Amino acid sequence: MALDAGDTFGRYELVSWLGRGGMAETWHAQLVGAAGVTKSVLIKKVLPEYANDESFISMFISEARISATLSHGNVAQVFDFGQVEGEYFLAMEFVDGKPLDKVLKRAMRSGMPALPVPVAVFIAMEMCRGLHYAHTRTDSSGKPLNIVHRDISPDNVLISYEGQVKIVDFGIAKAQLQRGFKTAPGVVKGKYLFFSPEQARGEDVDARTDVWATGVVLYELLCGRLPVDGPPHVVMTKIAHGEIPSLREVRPDLPEALNRIVLRALSPDPAQRFATSHAFGDALAEFLYANHPRFSSLSLAHLLRVLFRGDLLNEGRELAVPEDFLAELKAWRQPETPAEAPTAPRVRAVQTPRPAPSPVIVTRESQEEAPALPTAEIAPVRRARAPWVGLTVGAVALLAVGGGVWWTRLRPPSPGAATGPAEPETPIAPPPDLVDSGVEDAGVDGGPELEPLPPPPPPSAKDHGWTESQVARLLDDVYRLNKSNKELTRAAKLVQTCVDAVPDNADCRLAAGLTYERLRAFDKSVLHYRAFLQSAPTTDLRRGAVSERLSTLLQRKPQAQAPASEADLESARSAVLMYLTRGQPKEALDAASQCVTRLPREPECHLLRGDVLARMNQVSESARSYERFLAIAPGDHPRRPYVLRKLAELGATGAKD
Repeated sequence: MALDAGDTFGRYELVSWLGRGGMAETWHAQLVGAAGVTKSVLIKKVLPEYANDESFISMFISEARISATLSHGNVAQVFDFGQVEGEYFLAMEFVDGKPLDKVLKRAMRSGMPALPVPVAVFIAMEMCRGLHYAHTRTDSSGKPLNIVHRDISPDNVLISYEGQVKIVDFGIAKAQLQRGFKTAPGVVKGKYLFFSPEQARGEDVDARTDVWATGVVLYELLCGRLPVDGPPHVVMTKIAHGEIPSLREVRPDLPEALNRIVLRALSPDPAQRFATSHAFGDALAEFLYANHPRFSSLSLAHLLRVLFRGDLLNEGRELAVPEDFLAELKAWRQPETPAEAPTAPRVRAVQTPRPAPSPVIVTRESQEEAPALPTAEIAPVRRARAPWVGLTVGAVALLAVGGGVWWTRLRPPSPGAATGPAEPETPIAPPPDLVDSGVEDAGVDGGPELEPLPPPPPPSAKDHGWTESQVARLLDDVYRLNKSNKELTRAAKLVQTCVDAVPDNADCRLAAGLTYERLRAFDKSVLHYRAFLQSAPTTDLRRGAVSERLSTLLQRKPQAQAPASEADLESARSAVLMYLTRGQPKEALDAASQCVTRLPREPECHLLRGDVLARMNQVSESARSYERFLAIAPGDHPRRPYVLRKLAELGATGAKD
């Protein structure tokens, strides 16, 4: 059956759709109890194409029953299992965090070669604890259940914002693999990269196959790549012959003791591996606390809160990070510089800039034909430490030659520049607590790694916590990156940090407008040009040229908008549902309206806005949104019948009124 957020599924109310895997789709849901008590859960619903596979369903049921008996801090617990309208599902613990594979990717995008050593070792150690618990489970008579996960990989490990490590899918792994990757293309696609030699040969497996897979996961966390990669026959041959490269070949700074531990877990002969996950975990614990005695789950929690700061801001959340951790994080990014001894932590909430209207996601399909680029009259200028005075600043020249555009600019001197030597410009990046605030890199490579700014000072009413010099330094790097087409996305990421931190700063807004225009994200460019005109003083000589530029963009011939990304839509849906659940209809309406502003040709945005307005009893406004949906949605859109029904209901309500 087709489901939507807000629908009831058995005893559960669906909050938001999370994704679809090889054999199940997942939903964030809540169980509503008496007196309004709710509990967040994760629903895994078996896909319809497997509903009639008797052998698969039989195995799924058997393993789900066993999985429901597992209760351990490192295993995501299964609360419920059953059928709703003929579809099998699991209701399990909702882990407020991110899958390990996304944590690794985000860390590497933020400038780390892989996960820091103590972080990777701690995660693998916690995985071993959860696996050993499952491996040693017995029934009521003391008979071993012989539980083996068989599908350990980074996407089956969840990391919470509290630093918890949770293994998932004990109840699915065996059922999933029962079909075999030859008969069910896509079900275990890529999983062979984590198969143990005996598993790849189709032999019976025991707990040591999970030891192997945990070793592969740890190898990837430490090195940023798998020990063996390639097509199945190549991988299986290398694994069978023990052709696993030393970790130090990939990452020479790793300690030899850790290298030996991981390679022992990856021995092709099961008898030469750690006999149990417990033994593997003990070896990792001994290494961790001998070399990093202060590391704990809180360190992992703080790393997640920094890496996924943008995601948290989009959800309207602010989680505390101690200041000494930010220094430790900088040391992790620069392993050649020894970290200073940490002092007693002083916890503060990371300074919260306003979240951007939407993440910067620029694809080739979404780019439109660019009009002529702006002239030097509207080029941004760098502010001196003193307030900007229009008649004393130079302009930036934007010269379009063929497909490349080179930015030049004149800057007013800093105070004291006339009497002393000019200070060398230092490339900078967003502060470490603003790393990756939701802006995707879009595959852009190259360019020097940028050093992070120190954390911004505590906020003040004047400048939201950023000084003029910090803004000027950040914009310097935006201008530098904009000189290369290959660096445009990085420039957008950096300038968005400026906009987030000081949304009323005219220079940030103008730089953002120019950057997004070069990226051909014209709707965002228009928004920032308008914000510039609202923020800039009336004496700013750039206002006329910006107004002219804005008019040109607004008058250009409309073109078909590329389909919105599912990520954008899901973000909007989740925000709307979150606010409605909290009883905040105005905030929900704002989120839906932002979706319409960002994606005016996306029918789902107008549908969201119509639903929120209907809940607020704003009949005429809701009807207009629904009618807009019908005007732009294709004739076969699955939600058209729903919208027609809602319009009929609104019409009846209006007639009664």
